[in-house]
Amino acid sequence: MTKRKYVYDWPRPAVTVDMALFTVAGALNQLRLEVLLIQRDEEPFRGRWALPGGFVQEHEDLHAAAARELAEETGLREVILEQVGAVGTPGRDPRGHTITVVWAGLVPGDRAVLKASGDARAAKWFDVIALPKLAFDHDVILRLALSHLRHRLAEAPVCFELLPSSFTLSELQAVTEAILGRQLDRRNFRRKVQELGLVEPSEGTRQEGAHRPAQLYRFVPGAFERYRGKERSLPF
Repeated sequence: MTKRKYVYDWPRPAVTVDMALFTVAGALNQLRLEVLLIQRDEEPFRGRWALPGGFVQEHEDLHAAAARELAEETGLREVILEQVGAVGTPGRDPRGHTITVVWAGLVPGDRAVLKASGDARAAKWFDVIALPKLAFDHDVILRLALSHLRHRLAEAPVCFELLPSSFTLSELQAVTEAILGRQLDRRNFRRKVQELGLVEPSEGTRQEGAHRPAQLYRFVPGAFERYRGKERSLPF
C-alpha cells in the first residue's frame, strides 16, 4: 500500500541558513574583530559581499545545511556553530518570502585557510567596523549575531577558542576587548579572571614588547559552569 503524501495549497516560504563567523586579527594592542564574507557570483546581488549561506535542502537538518554551505562557499569545515535565531521579514529576499536561520561562530583566522567555491566568487575577512555594502538584509543579521556573541562571553568560554593553549592575561584581555568593541579596566579584569578561577598558571613566560616576560596561563575546563545561573559579575 502506497503511503499517502500530503500536499497543501498553502504557500510555503523558502528556508535558508546564514553564518556569521568571527575572528580577531592584528597586533596585541591593536586587535580588531573581523567577520567572514563571501562575494556572491550569482543573482540577486551578484558581486555584492554577503554572509556565507544558502538554501536548506529537502530532508536536510538545519545544522547540516549550515555546515555544508559554509564548507562549499569558504572551505571551512568542523566549525563550532551556535544558532542565534531566525529572521523572516517580508521582502528581505527578492526571490520570494524566505526565512533564514542565523548561526554564529568563532575561528582562529590565522589557522583557517579560505577557499571560495560554488556560488561564491571570493571569501575574505573584513573588519566589522569597516564593511562593504552587504547583500539582502545581512547588515541586520550581522548585528544580531554580534549581539549574541557578546552576550555569550559571560556564559561560555567562547573567547578562549581564539587563543593558543597557553596565553598571557594581556592576550586574553585584548581578545575580549576586540569582541566587545570596548576597553576594559586592566587591573579589574585581571583580578576578576583570577578570583573566579577561570585560568591557572601554565609553564613558561612570553615576551610582550619592552616589558618583562609575562606569565603564561591556561583555561580551566568547566570553570564557567560554576557561575552559570548565578548573579555574580563575570569580567566579560
